[in-house]
Amino acid sequence: MTDRTDATETIASLYATGLRNAHAMETQAEELLKRQIERLDAYPDLQARMQEHLHETRTQQERLEILLRSIDETTSTFKDTAMAFVGNLAAAAHMPASDEVLKNAFASVAFENYEIAAYKSLIDLAGRAGATEAVGPLRQSCAEEQAMAAWLDSRIEAVTEQFLARSTGAPPLNPATAAGHSPL
Repeated sequence: MTDRTDATETIASLYATGLRNAHAMETQAEELLKRQIERLDAYPDLQARMQEHLHETRTQQERLEILLRSIDETTSTFKDTAMAFVGNLAAAAHMPASDEVLKNAFASVAFENYEIAAYKSLIDLAGRAGATEAVGPLRQSCAEEQAMAAWLDSRIEAVTEQFLARSTGAPPLNPATAAGHSPL
């Protein structure tokens, strides 16, 4: 019986840690998004979608806070602060690059997929911890991340075309872009 009790306690502990880690991850995402949004005036459609995702990110943080409270846990101030710092540092690292928008687009696709993986793991942990009420909100957050990842992924070529047109004056290869349609 002790082994089963220990396993249950370990799973519950891992679930709580996963929730705190996810909250810190969303804190990092918030800082990344804020820094990128500030520098996307030349890419208004990308900027608008990032702004929308910033709102989703804040809602995801709130969901995680509710889930933490439901198990009598709190966020980790240390993890949140550390990840906010990392988010700002990561965004600042691309600022001096002449192809900043491209580097940020690549990093955003990668980070969205990281978040998706984290939520999928957390959904499994919630189920194993018996926190069935958490599965729906976690799936909602995962779906939002999947939608953002798909949106960004579907626009890498368009962002590249727009960047090239702005940087070199070269005409875009994409007919929709050449016809004057927004690539984003």
